[in-house]
Amino acid sequence: MPYRRLPNTDQARLRALRSAIEQSERQAYGTQVVAFKTIIEAKSFLSVFEKQLVHYKQTLESQVAANKKYQQVVHNARLYISHFIQVFNLAIIRGDIKKEHKSYYQLDVESHTVPDLSSEGAILNWGKCIIEGEHERVQNGGLPIYNPAIAKVKVHFEVFKEYKSSQKLYQSNTVRNWEELASFRKKGDEIILDIWNQVEEKFKDEKPFSKLLKCKDFGLIYYYRKGEKELTMESDLA
Repeated sequence: MPYRRLPNTDQARLRALRSAIEQSERQAYGTQVVAFKTIIEAKSFLSVFEKQLVHYKQTLESQVAANKKYQQVVHNARLYISHFIQVFNLAIIRGDIKKEHKSYYQLDVESHTVPDLSSEGAILNWGKCIIEGEHERVQNGGLPIYNPAIAKVKVHFEVFKEYKSSQKLYQSNTVRNWEELASFRKKGDEIILDIWNQVEEKFKDEKPFSKLLKCKDFGLIYYYRKGEKELTMESDLA
């Protein structure tokens, strides 16, 4: 006899529950294979589980859509911060600004390279540094940098921070719904296992192939072991 295995995907869980419910509803009164109470529980759970799956899918899709926009916002912030530093460095090379003024921005006085902006943490750090640094330098009599102006950089930096906060919220909602879904899966597996145990108990005296077919009608899933001979009608005649 092949062995059974509980569903390992949400769609397989749904199919198993629906099969058991639909087959039970075809049974005449007094000939139920699965206890009426169990089927009522399965119906109630199925309805809630389907809604939870839809809710999780919608949450995930919202996060994915928001992330596409977020990546563009990150790109813009990185671009403007990098461009500002490059223009600032060129002004120093030309002699328009003293290199010592780099200290306002926490930049290396002896280097004209742009800091690594590959991470979001670096964007947060350097965005804050150059905005505060430009403000301090201008307050001390320095001429402001243009193209890009710090106001333009600040707009993109603030949008980046806002979207970063929103993205965390999207991620948090997705994780929470995933965890809730995981608890639903555990409950669903318990119900399916109970149904399958009742079905196999009901048909335990049937011949192997007949038992296999009747159990499959209720959604049981069987797998043959490697090298195991498949059951057929002839198997029951042996």
